[in-house]
Amino acid sequence: MRIVAAVLSVLWIVLSGTLWPAGAWNDTGHQVVALIAWDNLPPEPRSKLVAMMRRAEPATRLPSLFPEDKRAMEVRAREFFRRAATWPDLIRSVPELHHPTWHHRDFYWRQDKGRAIDLPDLQVHPENLLERLQHFKKLLANPTAPAHERAIGIAWVLHLVGDVHQPLHSTTRVGATDLQGDNGGNNVKLSDPSKELHAFWDGLPGDSSNVTDVITYGKTLTAADPLLAKKSDASDWIKESFDIAQTTVYSGPIGTGDGPFAITQAYKDNAQKIAAERVELAGERLANLINDELK
Repeated sequence: MRIVAAVLSVLWIVLSGTLWPAGAWNDTGHQVVALIAWDNLPPEPRSKLVAMMRRAEPATRLPSLFPEDKRAMEVRAREFFRRAATWPDLIRSVPELHHPTWHHRDFYWRQDKGRAIDLPDLQVHPENLLERLQHFKKLLANPTAPAHERAIGIAWVLHLVGDVHQPLHSTTRVGATDLQGDNGGNNVKLSDPSKELHAFWDGLPGDSSNVTDVITYGKTLTAADPLLAKKSDASDWIKESFDIAQTTVYSGPIGTGDGPFAITQAYKDNAQKIAAERVELAGERLANLINDELK
């Protein structure tokens, strides 16, 4: 079992939102992804990544996430790293920094008598999850890129690798009342709990980022399949998420309409298992990306 280090409360309170939730997993999920990656990185890249992110422009608020206290530098660096993974959500209230289209890449489909039928893209923003991941990977691999741009790029990569592993950030289902798609499950209402399908999946790692929740969730995770963890192409990662969305997220109690739908315990249990696998994979793949591609 993996025991994830304690996570302290996030400094900022974010008041704004969008139709598409800015993050895939909630704070707990994103922070666990970052900590898994941290645990799989050698000391030198850890130090370099933290030092680079601290060079972000103060107006971005990213440097302010570094704890200024008397604890050991390694402890504070680790905390900063996991906080940085939530930075793209923390700046949702800053219009010039917030980019809602970067957090997802929709693939369209419909259900027909239990079958999944892929559809042509209806509307895909040119700056989307897959495009941005490739953009930031190239940026970070370029040693001549401005330091402040690379700093922000690191924080985005920490976050987006988590996003691409959440099934509902890869899909939108088209239906009779959702001709443009169901907004990544945000239009699908649930009766138990009383929230949308997307929010239900976002919250599977736990609805809080306090110490107890993160440690508890971390203990549920086991190492990923080594062959799967070595997959390095984000297109493969999002295809996995899309397949899970079609075969599992919209299965069983989730019908073809808008709901509200009742979620069974069997559905919840299976969803929890899948979420744990996806978070673990995201963390290990993030570490591999940093070690193998960004160097």
